[in-house]
Amino acid sequence: MSESPVSDKDIVCIIGLGYVGLPLAEAFSRSGRVIGYDIDSAKIKKLKENNDNQNLLFTSNPEDIGQADFIIIAVPTPITRDKKPDLSLVINAARTISQNMKKGSVVVLESTVYPGVTEDILKPILEESGYKCGTDFKIAYSPERINPGDGEHALDKITKVVSGMDEATTEAVSQLYNKIVPATFKAKDIRTAEAAKVIENIQRDLNIALMNELTLIFQRMDIDIRDVIAAASTKWNFYTYSPGLVGGHCIPVDPYYLVYKAEELGYSSQVILAGRAINDSMPGHVAEMTIKALNDLGKVIKGSRVLIAGLTYKENVADIRQSPVKDIIKGLEEYGVEIIGYDPLLTNIESDFGIQAVYDLQNAKDIDCVILTVAHNTFQGIGLDGFKKIMRSNPLLIDIRGMFSKEEAQRKGFHYKIL
Repeated sequence: MSESPVSDKDIVCIIGLGYVGLPLAEAFSRSGRVIGYDIDSAKIKKLKENNDNQNLLFTSNPEDIGQADFIIIAVPTPITRDKKPDLSLVINAARTISQNMKKGSVVVLESTVYPGVTEDILKPILEESGYKCGTDFKIAYSPERINPGDGEHALDKITKVVSGMDEATTEAVSQLYNKIVPATFKAKDIRTAEAAKVIENIQRDLNIALMNELTLIFQRMDIDIRDVIAAASTKWNFYTYSPGLVGGHCIPVDPYYLVYKAEELGYSSQVILAGRAINDSMPGHVAEMTIKALNDLGKVIKGSRVLIAGLTYKENVADIRQSPVKDIIKGLEEYGVEIIGYDPLLTNIESDFGIQAVYDLQNAKDIDCVILTVAHNTFQGIGLDGFKKIMRSNPLLIDIRGMFSKEEAQRKGFHYKIL
């Protein structure tokens, strides 16, 4: 690294070109040279074919990492089947860096981890290079804040948390990120920054879990949770959240990182795991709600044709990681329901979900029930009339997100249910 904290000549290398790494690479390349590294050679080939940016080099050659002054790790941190942290991609990235980085590099981890990973796991692996941390290279942490499909909170509109192993590194990393974000926040230390990231999604998970549990209670009282929330929201210190299905690569995953670390230290989480249990149960609840509603309408359950509209984990994003729809499907299949999947953003529904699929809604027919799981903009365009055209008599609409008005749906002849 140059004598001043950050030089316009400094080269940034992004390790991992997924939904976090690629936008970072593109953003940094607007003001300097960037190396985008990924082990997926097919992805690199495709990126090269569509790249006309002279500042941005896409590569799967690890030797190219050695050119970089700043190396940013932006690889996924999933969980295992038994819901333990899977740090294998971070570890592999660290090993690749240790074998190729140059002296004087600053290595920044962006992946979601529990407090201590940067210093206790990443650092020792990097020192396998023969370089000494603090003398020959520096480490830092800056949690990713990319929200796919959310233009309001794009990279150029957010505050980025940063923290380095010492004051000078923190300042250098802050200056680096200030090239692409409007502001940075310097956390007290690396462990604090790691902790801040992991609790962001835990908080959201727990707030949604509370609304989901209230929904389960109020449904037994024949009270609409949304009417309750509207009334409660008139109080100045009531924060509005909505019930719903929780999926994706963050909210259903990140809590287990902190739970794991807590258990390692002898503390068994109660509130965090309780919230996870509630949110994990909601797809099964939707399946049961659907079966009960079909039965109440006098329809024969076995062989009923249910179209699930929206298979991604969130609206307007073609991402099926941790999609709660898979558990809805599992619940419905236990009753012999015939399931058809429809999502205008996806092209491999049969193989990804193991169900029948239609890619043009007009090809669906004789549907008994439509379950709307996410509020894709396309569904608004289809409208209630469009969905009704593909349905049999006594059509049932399960509107998880409350996309359509209950009153309008009932006027059009739907039996309408909402989470």
